Amino acid sequence: MVSDRADVQQVSLSALVADSDIERLTVTSAALTAAGFQVFPASNAASLAISLEHNSHSVVVLDNSLAHGLRSPGVPVLLLLDAVDQVDLEEVEAWRMVDYVLNPVRPEELVYRVNTLIGRSKERARTRGEVETLRESLRNVSSAIRETNDPQLIADLVVRGFGEALAVDHVWFATFRDERVPSIRAQWNRAGVAQLPAKLGEMESAIMGLANKLWTQADVRAILDHRTEPDSRITAALREWSPELSPVSSVILPVGEGASALGVILLATEEASHEWTRPEINLMQHVAGNVAHGLIQGHLISAQQRVLHQLRQLDKAKTDFLATVNHELRTPLTSITAYLDMIRDGSGGPVPDGIRKMLDVIARNSDRLRRLIEDMLTVSMQDGSNLDLKPVDIAKLLQVVVATLRPLAESRHVAISYVEASEDIEVTADEAKLEQVFTNIVANAIKFTPEGGRVGITSVLAATEDGGQAALVQIEDTGLGIPEHDLPHIFTRFYRASNATAAAVPGSGLGLAIAQDIVSRHMGRLDLDSTLGAGTTVSVELPVGGP
Repeated sequence: MVSDRADVQQVSLSALVADSDIERLTVTSAALTAAGFQVFPASNAASLAISLEHNSHSVVVLDNSLAHGLRSPGVPVLLLLDAVDQVDLEEVEAWRMVDYVLNPVRPEELVYRVNTLIGRSKERARTRGEVETLRESLRNVSSAIRETNDPQLIADLVVRGFGEALAVDHVWFATFRDERVPSIRAQWNRAGVAQLPAKLGEMESAIMGLANKLWTQADVRAILDHRTEPDSRITAALREWSPELSPVSSVILPVGEGASALGVILLATEEASHEWTRPEINLMQHVAGNVAHGLIQGHLISAQQRVLHQLRQLDKAKTDFLATVNHELRTPLTSITAYLDMIRDGSGGPVPDGIRKMLDVIARNSDRLRRLIEDMLTVSMQDGSNLDLKPVDIAKLLQVVVATLRPLAESRHVAISYVEASEDIEVTADEAKLEQVFTNIVANAIKFTPEGGRVGITSVLAATEDGGQAALVQIEDTGLGIPEHDLPHIFTRFYRASNATAAAVPGSGLGLAIAQDIVSRHMGRLDLDSTLGAGTTVSVELPVGGP
């Protein structure tokens, strides 16, 4: 029993021999047995199928008469053919690996062909394993590249990833002068091997030309052994670029996007030659495509971030400037209005009627300047952090606004009215800022309504889309209306409708912008509906519960 187990252990290969010709089956089986194979004979399709199902084989030696309908056995197949046999190529191509031999076959040739077929199968399996390992390694590199927008990190990842996955001595990467990508340099060198030059130097033009040519051809420049091509242009160019570099094998891989290359990757060995296989080249080209995409995206994002940072700095500078200017304007204006009030009150003696009218003009314009300064100060302080929330009675607030602006309306012969809601409406809001909102809107309505027109204000309690309640205030006028092409810009700071400028209606273009900002910070909504020549309706919706 011990001897039998030892014999079984010595049999490392097994062969399934299937042939309907019993004599030929016996001869073939004997030849393979003598060569050290454990043989499983099968004389018909049924025994062939049973053996394939229950036994593990190194090779199948199959007569063509039993080949029809056979699924891939998962091992190499040596097909025995008669001179007149026809082969179903589509069927046999589905098998893992197949070779052919004509009957009658000499035993020694049979054994040689079987061993060769098994060797080829093992080599293919080894190669496939290596390719799968390489594919997995480079897949990890591509994944890491896609997870970052840092161009330098992308370059570092690709040179290290190529170097470790392909077991080379040098990997060098650089971008060309190209507005699509930043200037990037990166290299990876095997431990104990000297670094390559940081830049291409005088070789950049030639390398760029080669990279563009390769990119156009969707190819790479691979050299198996520079020692067999010592005088080639690429060997001379590498020697000129880096005298310390003694490449045995190398590959130049373009990195590009669109119509041209934007960089190049050089891989080189110095001790042993490297056979650059097509699967390796395909995988490298795939990763190079990810590198190009990542560099372009990263460059765009970096540029956008720089622009955003600059815009924030400009916005801060503008805000600081407005705050400073407001302070510098407010101080002398306070002095002017104080002395003006004293003169109008008679502190300096009686004021003649003609002088009083002039003083009234000064007072009106001083008040206009004060409101403009307040609007600019409001714009400079709009940060959303200073809402003083408390219960606000909408009806009382609107009554105050109407009372304040009634003199302006009467001076322009414009009728102004307010119709209260049937129920009390109270919202949680910043009362001072809401007063500013409605003052700005109603004042705009009065200014843009010609003599004899009217401004009407209503307030109701309305249901919101989410099932809550909101105060809805509408200000409707019979004024000039707003041209349709101005409507998309009407809430932009300092923007004024074209007909307002043409009609010389005074204003800064800040009122509606301030109103919209305050309403938005209250989680409300401000809508505007206007018809040129017929009037404008502004709707303000504020949630009862507040922001």
